Amino acid sequence: MAKRLIPTLNRVLIEKIVPPSKTSAGILLPEKSSKASSLIAVGPGARDSEGKTIPVAFKEGDTVLLPEYGGTQVKLEDKEYVLLA
Repeated sequence: MAKRLIPTLNRVLIEKIVPPSKTSAGILLPEKSSKASSLIAVGPGARDSEGKTIPVAFKEGDTVLLPEYGGTQVKLEDKEYVLLA
């Protein structure tokens, strides 16, 4: 049975994109050449003082830049994710 993480409020679940280690021409790339990440799941948004939902500016599948030490590390079924608020 597969488990699924569903973020709440204005939180997003991010999976780091693994960059290729070699180009098509055979040039080896450094490990830290890409810091791009992909949004896996997005919460519905935060609530304002009147109770209306303020939607999150991102959608699932967007590519984002992730701060090196930001968010909460989550491991689920041998994959590592980052949960940001």
